[in-house]
Amino acid sequence: MITIGSNTAIRTGFAGASVYSMTKAAVAVLVRGSAIDLAPRGITVNNVQPGPTATDMNDLGHREMVKPLIPLGRIGEPDEVAGLVAYLASEEAGFITGASYTIDGGYVG
Repeated sequence: MITIGSNTAIRTGFAGASVYSMTKAAVAVLVRGSAIDLAPRGITVNNVQPGPTATDMNDLGHREMVKPLIPLGRIGEPDEVAGLVAYLASEEAGFITGASYTIDGGYVG
């Protein structure tokens, strides 16, 4: 099982985002507990926490506003997030469970 959370589970830098951040932190905690509950059945549970990504959810104005805050100097691409999800769904990741992976170019550093 793979959930998609947000890097705001770790830190938010914008006013008005506290409730959104709280819900994403709850997803990360749910993943840790579910991983323990489902491990005896051989089910792994992990969480992907993207940062700013070039999707319809983030309009161009928002992307340009946050880009200087990202150490890698760019917004993430959907294929990069999908690549992490694909890895976690693969057999090679069969010993990974209860983890949250932040993929945000160093934004929450």
